Amino acid sequence: MLQLAAIIAERQGHGKQAPVIYVSGEESVQQIGNRADRMGIGTEDLYLYSSTEIEDIMGKIQNLSPLALIIDSIQTVYLNGVVGSPGGLTQVKECTSALLRFAKKTDIPVLLIGHVTKSGEIAGPRVLEHIVDVVLYVEGEKSSSHRLLRPVKNRFGSTDELGVFEMSQSGLQAVSNPSEIFLSEQHLESDVLAGLAVTVVMDGSRSFLIEIQALCVAGSSASKRHATGIQSSRAEMIIAVLMKQAGLALQENSIFLNVLRGVELTETAGDLAVAVAICSSFLECPVPNYVAFLGEIGLGGELRTVPRIEKRVNTVAKLGYQMCIVPKSAEKALASFGFEGMKIVGCKNLKEVINTVFRQNGRHFQEML
Repeated sequence: MLQLAAIIAERQGHGKQAPVIYVSGEESVQQIGNRADRMGIGTEDLYLYSSTEIEDIMGKIQNLSPLALIIDSIQTVYLNGVVGSPGGLTQVKECTSALLRFAKKTDIPVLLIGHVTKSGEIAGPRVLEHIVDVVLYVEGEKSSSHRLLRPVKNRFGSTDELGVFEMSQSGLQAVSNPSEIFLSEQHLESDVLAGLAVTVVMDGSRSFLIEIQALCVAGSSASKRHATGIQSSRAEMIIAVLMKQAGLALQENSIFLNVLRGVELTETAGDLAVAVAICSSFLECPVPNYVAFLGEIGLGGELRTVPRIEKRVNTVAKLGYQMCIVPKSAEKALASFGFEGMKIVGCKNLKEVINTVFRQNGRHFQEML
């Protein structure tokens, strides 16, 4: 938020100069100043103030007419005359309402920072989210330097957007190719890898390439099924279809599935990639790293099209993939888009996909069935 305040302050027009005010109830001005120095923020139009009393904050900034007011955080400020301690249900509600009235009256944008619970939701009463106009979540794993900026509520526009950033010494930096986050380093350097397939998932209006990994182990006394990042029921269904409709003898194999980088695969567009990864591991036939897979699998082994498939294929083409295997029903429509350097291959069912991908290893494939 300090970085955002600096950006707003630095991008003023040539008219009357106005500051951006950052109010902290948790840290001193010196602490925030040290952080600003580390991030290389040098603008003189960013004012820092440390206070926890709403009346004091609004009184101080009234005459400054700032471009924006930032409160860090809503759980640390309080209103005189309101029952409860800072961060309590009543205080949070009344403080937010007071700041809302202040914003509407003065036409000064107010940005609030809210604490989050262990489950990742904004701490305190839900009324906080009901009062404000926009709710944004900054998400990220402890072990990763990447952060996702996700809108949950937006009275001024769509929530189908997603910002992808990387945390660095100087602050958040935009990630130009988010798909690199979810692709393994080995895949970028190897021609072929067994038990690995690439698909495209959508998050809002953003599309990402992700890798599905599969490992089939034969000869265990009790076959196991374990899926990380994939719904267990969906994985079991795909395995059953492979056995029944494609003829793969997976009954005595333990199968382990994983979506790289801890991503949760919640849509059916990745069905085909899951099936191909399992086939690749079972047949010990690597999948070329220039091929991507899109499609939903039905119980009859047929391939079904998925929403916004043209945008998914476009993402694959931009990243230099040479072939994309899609459902036959979507092949003609996709051909009209003319993806440069990309071959669109339509398949009706899983058997056609297996013959297409593992054609060069056909003899080995027949021996394994």
